[in-house]
Amino acid sequence: MKKSIVASAVTATAALALAACGAAPEDEENGGGGGGEAGGAADFTACLVSDAGGWDDRSFNQSAHEGLTAAVDELGINEETAESQSESEFGPNVDSMVQQGCNLTFGVGYLLEDAIQTAAEENPDRHFALIDSGFTDADFNPVELDNAKPILFNTAEAAFLAGYVAAATTESGTVATFGGQQIPSVAIFMDGFADGVTYYNDENDGDVQLLGWDKEAQQGAFTGDFENQANGQQQAEQFIAQGADTIMPVAGPVGLGAAAAAAEADGVRIIGVDSDWYESSDYGDIVLTSVMKRIGPAVQDTIGQAVEDGFTAEPYVGTLENDGVGLAPFHDFEDEVPQEVKDTVDELREQIISGELEVETPNAP
Repeated sequence: MKKSIVASAVTATAALALAACGAAPEDEENGGGGGGEAGGAADFTACLVSDAGGWDDRSFNQSAHEGLTAAVDELGINEETAESQSESEFGPNVDSMVQQGCNLTFGVGYLLEDAIQTAAEENPDRHFALIDSGFTDADFNPVELDNAKPILFNTAEAAFLAGYVAAATTESGTVATFGGQQIPSVAIFMDGFADGVTYYNDENDGDVQLLGWDKEAQQGAFTGDFENQANGQQQAEQFIAQGADTIMPVAGPVGLGAAAAAAEADGVRIIGVDSDWYESSDYGDIVLTSVMKRIGPAVQDTIGQAVEDGFTAEPYVGTLENDGVGLAPFHDFEDEVPQEVKDTVDELREQIISGELEVETPNAP
């Protein structure tokens, strides 16, 4: 790999920022990537490579896979997938997609940056997309590739709302969050959540304590992976022992371990991430809400554009404004969240969309 996760976690932020505001080339001639007039959808193959979480992670891998399935059903295209079991499989799996003639290959997650970027540079006649990261060179300087599209999400905006709700409804006065690994696409959730808690305290003369993340220092609790649910359960048990009654795990399947710990405790709630955990997990009765990252529709739309020869390398950035991120319903907690809190969340959402309220984070795309 051209760079380590630890080193790139900070510097990749600059790459995302440049990618998010950079314009796509006006005239792109990426020959072999599109469906084109000749073969159309029937000759188009869209491909997807997971990170180590797998397609049933009930998180971003699963959401991406659902987007691919929706595109196949809608457009009648072909599909190929590779489910990675470890980081060592990223490169070979992406290369396998190229060898199988994929017109458009997605890498799911920041950790696939090197594999997707290498394949894009070596195969300029094919199209690629990377979820949750932009591209950088060996010195961590941002680069733009004519045939590779970053798909990014400013989840801090929606996580801000979740942090406010958590602070406004906690009974213990303590809430918590933790991540799988300290990478920008994880820390951005935690930044927004922390700001939401702080905003609640400032506006309501509150004293809600946040465990697991110090936004200013960019330091906090991480389990070290996205697979071992036992680590998530252990981390959540530690937070619960310290009085936390609301926990937001940003760790893929590891978060399900945190949900298991919450389910065994009295009065502890979970805030899901990526998808609506009320719908996608077995812990709906303790899910207060979820910070949703709508990966599936972004994947589906990107495939549709490529099939119609409309692929561009211009980054997609999901926000509250374009409905690329959002806060899930309160479901079973609908009657327990005061109407005043719901009204304030609606107001804050509109203020963020209008720019009146800016959620700042060094991990923003």
